[in-house]
Amino acid sequence: MLSFLLQVPEAAEAVAAAGETVVEQKIRLLDMAMKGGWIMIVLLILSVCAVYIFSKKAVMLHKATKVDRNFNLEVRDLIHEGKIKQATALCQKQNSPVARLYEKGIERIGRPLQDIQTAVENTGNIEVARLEKGLPMLATIAGGAPMIGFLGTVTGMIKAFFDMANAGNNIDISLLSSGIYEAMVTTVGGLLVGIIAYFGYNWLTSRISDVVFKMENATVEFMDLLNEPSEK
Repeated sequence: MLSFLLQVPEAAEAVAAAGETVVEQKIRLLDMAMKGGWIMIVLLILSVCAVYIFSKKAVMLHKATKVDRNFNLEVRDLIHEGKIKQATALCQKQNSPVARLYEKGIERIGRPLQDIQTAVENTGNIEVARLEKGLPMLATIAGGAPMIGFLGTVTGMIKAFFDMANAGNNIDISLLSSGIYEAMVTTVGGLLVGIIAYFGYNWLTSRISDVVFKMENATVEFMDLLNEPSEK
C-alpha cells in the first residue's frame, strides 16, 4: 500500500542506556484518511463526482473536436449538386456540434437566409449549453471542498480543546492527537479535492471555448456556402 514519508518518533523509545534511539513509524494513506472522520466521507463523494464530471466532459469534447477535414468540401459539393438528403446523411454520420449546425441549416434550405441563420445560431446555443452542462457542479466542488475541509479543521480543534478541558491537570499529548489529526487531515483533503476540481474546470472551460470558436466559424462558412450558387 501507498504510505507517506511522514515519520513519527515514539517518545517511549527515545532514551536508552547507550544513547538515543529513534523508532520510526510510517503513516499509511488510508489510516490517515480515516482519522479525518466523517468529513472525509463527504470529500470522497465530492472527489468521485468531480472525476465523473471531468471524465464525461473530456470524452464529449474529444468527440466534438474530431471532425473530418474534408467534411466542409463534401457538404459543399453535395449542396451544389442538389443532393440535400445525402448532405443531411453526411452530417448525421459525423455526429459533432459543427455537423449538427450544418444539418439544421441544410434542413432549412429554400427558406430566407435570415431564417436559416437564426436556426443555425439557435442550434449552436443548444450545443454550447449541452457542452457546459455539469460545469457549474464542478465549479461548486472546486470552491466548496476547501470550505468543507476547513469545517473539519474547526471541528477537529474543538474536539482537541474539549478533550484538553476534560483532562484537567492530567493533560497528555495523546488526548489531543485525535482532534489535531482530524483538523489537519480534513484540511489537506479539502484542498486536494478543490485544487483538482479547479484545474479540471478551467481546462474544460478552455476546451469549450475552442469548440465555440469552431462553431462560430462553421456558421459563417455555411452561410457563405449558401450564397455561392446565387453568385455564379
